[in-house]
Amino acid sequence: MQHATAASVLGNFDNARFDYFGVHSRFFKKDDKFFVETDGPDGKLATFEVKYTFGIDPLQQYLIEFPDGRVQALSIAWDGRPKDQGGQRWFHLYPNEEIKHDDVLHWTSLNQNWNFMCAECHSTGVQKNYDATNDRFHTTWTEISVGCEACHGKGSRHIDWARSQRSWFGKDDDPRKGLTALLNERNGVTWHPEPKTGNPQRGITAAVTRREVETCGLCHARRGEFSEDWVPGQPLSDTHAVALLARGLYHADGQMRDEVYNYGPFKQSKMFAAGVTCSDCHEPHAAKLRAPGDGVCLQCHVSDRYEVASHNRHEGVTPALTCASCHMPVSTYMVVDKRHDHSLRIPRPDLSVKLGTPNACNNCHTDKSAQWAADAIERWHGPVRKGFQNYAEAFQASWTDRSDAAALLAVVAASPTAPAIARASALSELHSRVSPANIELARKELADPDPMVRVAALDMLDGLPGDRIWPLVSSLLSDPSRGVRIRAMSVLAAVPTANQPASDRAAFERAAAEFIAAQRLNADRPEARSALGNFHARRGLTTDAESEYKAALRLSPQYTPAAINLADLYRQLSRDGEGESILRTAITSSRHDGGLHHALGLTLIRQKRPNDALSEFQTASELEPDRSRYAYVYAVALHSSGRVGESIEVLKANLVRHPDDRDSLSALVTFSRDSGNIGAALEYAERLSRLVPNDRELNRLTDDLRARLK
Repeated sequence: MQHATAASVLGNFDNARFDYFGVHSRFFKKDDKFFVETDGPDGKLATFEVKYTFGIDPLQQYLIEFPDGRVQALSIAWDGRPKDQGGQRWFHLYPNEEIKHDDVLHWTSLNQNWNFMCAECHSTGVQKNYDATNDRFHTTWTEISVGCEACHGKGSRHIDWARSQRSWFGKDDDPRKGLTALLNERNGVTWHPEPKTGNPQRGITAAVTRREVETCGLCHARRGEFSEDWVPGQPLSDTHAVALLARGLYHADGQMRDEVYNYGPFKQSKMFAAGVTCSDCHEPHAAKLRAPGDGVCLQCHVSDRYEVASHNRHEGVTPALTCASCHMPVSTYMVVDKRHDHSLRIPRPDLSVKLGTPNACNNCHTDKSAQWAADAIERWHGPVRKGFQNYAEAFQASWTDRSDAAALLAVVAASPTAPAIARASALSELHSRVSPANIELARKELADPDPMVRVAALDMLDGLPGDRIWPLVSSLLSDPSRGVRIRAMSVLAAVPTANQPASDRAAFERAAAEFIAAQRLNADRPEARSALGNFHARRGLTTDAESEYKAALRLSPQYTPAAINLADLYRQLSRDGEGESILRTAITSSRHDGGLHHALGLTLIRQKRPNDALSEFQTASELEPDRSRYAYVYAVALHSSGRVGESIEVLKANLVRHPDDRDSLSALVTFSRDSGNIGAALEYAERLSRLVPNDRELNRLTDDLRARLK
């Protein structure tokens, strides 16, 4: 990040023009300043001064400062690549969709806000300083761009240490040289070939969380900040909520899908498990690789084993394949920014055949099928080529609501060899599948040395009765990691103070104060205001909860969870009329959100307006067919209104998409039996019995249906 000057601005501001869905933008200079004429927050053309530049290669963005302290990132960017590579042009970051002024992705809106979205990583010593009362920012930094203290922490003590070394007496013998943390984990480390395989092996066992990786992760991770008290070298989970391998962010096998950067992928890798750190491959001060091209890999992987045709099978190909071509495939973000996947995996076209995940082979061989690539890999390397990341089946099962999801996820979560981020992700996915069979797994993982895993184990337990799990969770209210303490408190928040063991109350209140501080830090974000509203609601502070939900909706009318939560709060307060009004207002901004229509349908049912509710349930199920619950509720509502045949057809269609949906199967058993179709009822009962074989009531019902058919 730099001030916009003739030296820093790369884009064409010589009265250049750019058209985007009917918006005619113009870039020009006046009195040595840089300006853009484009659509403003009201959708009308206006002129804005460019205050800062953002980035250099392969693109440069431009930041506009508003009177209330907001700094917004313009969505029209400059392509910094050479002209013969398609660069030296203006382009829009969302070229294929029209982003209007009232969209959260518009450059003047919430999700293009530098103060929250960008500042922490692109400047040094950032303090956001959001004033929630007046809805203003006074964001400050110690350096406008990335400086030494961004990675090494505050440097004053280091300067004092350095000055003391010049003295004849009174030298400071601090082994850390006055630094907050020494990022020296490579010192004294040797790598030697493992005799059996020839693969490199680290001479010293690496720590579970590594100072350098956690420090780099501050900016190279998909994460959300909840404390500005970050300390170099400490686990990132102490101050940031790290994104797990979630649907939409990653593919089921852990390959990056959305913009997740490098931390999450790298922590899945065999390299990380072996003890490799970022600076084994990257020279952090020069921002270059330790060696050019494949040389960086051949520092450890011997060339006579890996730099040969028998390994890469692409001899004579032009351009020549690199190690990264197959093991670090590229995805493009922000239209022109190509980034390598740092999970360093072997190509698995066999998984592409089975699960639809991408693979490096077909990235190049686009005219061939995944089966063709899988057959080639098997011919070359044999049928056993599973690699290091073996959890795709479990996450795919979870994301498609398969009946075996819980069992598969439990295997991943309990695996001693699975990466910590994969185990954490499996635990989090088990949240909706907690059972007596797997709750002991959560108990064990609450003691994992990686705070990310402990947080995920708490995710798994969230929603269970607080008094039941208090003995499991309460010790984590005093966990060394702030992230764990906050999550433990939120899991236990519904337990009234009077029911809390006296010995734990002080720890609970301290963690609650940290949670509230985290939400206040991000009071400029609707998700933080809504989270605080949820906390107040669980504590029975309904007035405070209502205030926070309303604040969230003022910040972003499109933030639908706040509207749904507020409507649910009004349900608890017997104010369903107000809940209906909130939901209808939200729908005007987010017509295609199935959750809003579903919540409105439930509200209308409580107001004894079933016909109006039916319409909303139908809309919800059509908008989000992947949400099996929406179709199930719609079918039940149809049945209640006497439209039995339609109800059964909706449930059948839902089973096509979600063949293991227990609610739909159970309803079909009842509805088919009650309509006289005993054969169909038995068929559905037997399917359900295969999913829940130990359900005595279901077994009795199934036996009864068999008897009625005789």
